[in-house]
Amino acid sequence: MRTNFDQLLEAGCHFGHLKRKWNPAMAPYIYMERNGIHIIDLNKTVVKIDEAAEALKNIAKSGRRVLFVSTKKQGQEVVAAKAQEVGMPYITERWAGGMLTNFPTIRKAVKKMSNIDKMMTDGTFDNISKREKLQITRQREKLEKNLGSIADLTRLPSALFVVDVMKEHIAVAEANRLGIPVFGIVDTNSNPNNIDFVIPANDDATKSIEVILNAVCEAIKEGLEERKVAQADEEAAQQQEEGAEAKEAPAPKERRTRVRKAAADEAPKAEKVAEAAPEAPAAE
Repeated sequence: MRTNFDQLLEAGCHFGHLKRKWNPAMAPYIYMERNGIHIIDLNKTVVKIDEAAEALKNIAKSGRRVLFVSTKKQGQEVVAAKAQEVGMPYITERWAGGMLTNFPTIRKAVKKMSNIDKMMTDGTFDNISKREKLQITRQREKLEKNLGSIADLTRLPSALFVVDVMKEHIAVAEANRLGIPVFGIVDTNSNPNNIDFVIPANDDATKSIEVILNAVCEAIKEGLEERKVAQADEEAAQQQEEGAEAKEAPAPKERRTRVRKAAADEAPKAEKVAEAAPEAPAAE
């Protein structure tokens, strides 16, 4: 579904930064300057959103994961809500250095969180001192705040969606190092050269972030739905094939009965042949 130009305009996606703060690499996406502020060309934004949405749809359709990142205040709630809608992991509190490049260590921290949960349920928590309980509870809360949203991310994501590529430059650098494609909302003060799918737009307004996330998450939903349909068709075809094979092949008991019956039919024939055969002359 093509992105609505009027929705982007109404959300203020076209407002860039002050001219003196611009990054020259964003020149192809700038339409004009007004009152010292750069205006983004929304026609190009529409095209770029559609390209990114199609790519994200294919990623979701193949069963891979997309990690959403926005630690800036304007995008935290929107990103968390939209990522949860499509069942994707997200980071909205703080990007821990090495979250991608040192992923095994991050997984250990997540496992530690689940171990604490196990302690609380199996009775171990009741046998420790009050001070230790307080320390463990605080540690659990800290882990939940920073890593709770990626608890089900068991391997590296297949793509990164970043709201402010300038603020999240560490996340972008880690993804680039590992060859993970980056989708990013890029404002006029940012560098688009390290972003695989550039979406030129205002990354400071909540409405602007929301309208773009609506478009890409809708595409992800479509990809997930198509995956479900494809899996259902595959299972149905497999069941039909197994049913046809079972129908063609006789049951073991039936097969043994046929063999015995064939042997019984052959016995009288063998006796008749033996009777009809001439006797050999006696040796002199």
